[in-house]
Amino acid sequence: MTDVLRRGRASLAFGFFAQGVAFALLVTRIPAIQDRYGISDGLLPVFLAAVPILAGAGSVATEQLVKRVRPSRLLRWSQPVVLLALLGAGAGGRGQVAAVAVALGVFGLAVGALDASMNMLGVSLQRSYGRSIMLGFHAAYSLGGILGASLAWAGAHWHLALWVSYLPVVAVLLPATLVASRWYVDAEPAPVPDGQARGGVLVFRLLLPLCLVMTFAYIGDSTVSNWSAKYLKDVLGSSEQLATVPYNVYMVTTLVGRTIGDTGVRRFGAAAVVRLGALVAAGGFAVVAVAPGAWTGMLGFTLLGLGLCVLVPQTFAAAGRLFPGASDAAIARLNIFNYVGFLIGSPLVGALGDAWSYRGAMLVPMVLVLVTLGYTRSFAAQPDRYGGGHERPRTADVGRGSNGL
Repeated sequence: MTDVLRRGRASLAFGFFAQGVAFALLVTRIPAIQDRYGISDGLLPVFLAAVPILAGAGSVATEQLVKRVRPSRLLRWSQPVVLLALLGAGAGGRGQVAAVAVALGVFGLAVGALDASMNMLGVSLQRSYGRSIMLGFHAAYSLGGILGASLAWAGAHWHLALWVSYLPVVAVLLPATLVASRWYVDAEPAPVPDGQARGGVLVFRLLLPLCLVMTFAYIGDSTVSNWSAKYLKDVLGSSEQLATVPYNVYMVTTLVGRTIGDTGVRRFGAAAVVRLGALVAAGGFAVVAVAPGAWTGMLGFTLLGLGLCVLVPQTFAAAGRLFPGASDAAIARLNIFNYVGFLIGSPLVGALGDAWSYRGAMLVPMVLVLVTLGYTRSFAAQPDRYGGGHERPRTADVGRGSNGL
């Protein structure tokens, strides 16, 4: 049984890694996609908004599908669809806007199912392990994002066609993820507590604080990904080359924080780690807002990576603890707010920056991250706590591997 858990954990971590690569290859080459298909500046925001909206729809559909199909099955087949849709987005020619619209639409729907199902499996595996391992999966995602962004940089540097950049990655990852999916593990759900069985209204009220934390975390994340380069160059006066550094620093510190984060959760508990992460992230936004120059600004983005990195994985894990008998449904609903935060974050900062100032705009995600401190009770262990002498035995029922479906 220990071998089943280990194989399930390794294969799922590879799934997170592959998703990080694919998503980074898409979002970092948006300008190249726009140029290749001749998408106008006015139409581009519609495309960019459609992907997370459709991803939200995919997450909603996943909540219903997992009532009939195990999450491992959804993950096994949604991941190849994401990879093929990525390749499709780079394979068309100039003027074929309908083709790229279909490819991005399929990507959005599939990525919603993928994000939801992989986090469902991560939460159920953590429950079977009886200790925090969720941050490690998201560390694998961050590592994949760094690799994907590096491959995108190489493709842009060598002026490679999009399909030339995407094809080798898909050719490697698609069969590898299909092989790895043989060892996915679906844990048996825990019994539903009486209070959760009385209807969806009560469930949503319990889930709402975590939905807000997820939204605020992604507002912070999208602020960094969309505005860090512009902020460093236009507000702090850096060179164009130096302006590309903050996001890379953010990704690296996110990886570092997630790599060591599970140890902190095991020792101090999830609520303490989330509380510290929120304070560090708020401090990072404060440093960015008052930074006198580029290097101080990069210190702020470093703090942001270390702080924000723990919030999303622990929010998924908290949903699993709050709803042990209905964790799949809770995670599917919670995952929608991932995309809500992504949709809100960039336009919010841009509008505030234009109407007020970009320094002032950085204070808004800072305040939102601080608001999460009021919800840390939702992260406290419910029936049990991971680590710190409270670790459950590792002989929990892990159900069936996906190849036994």
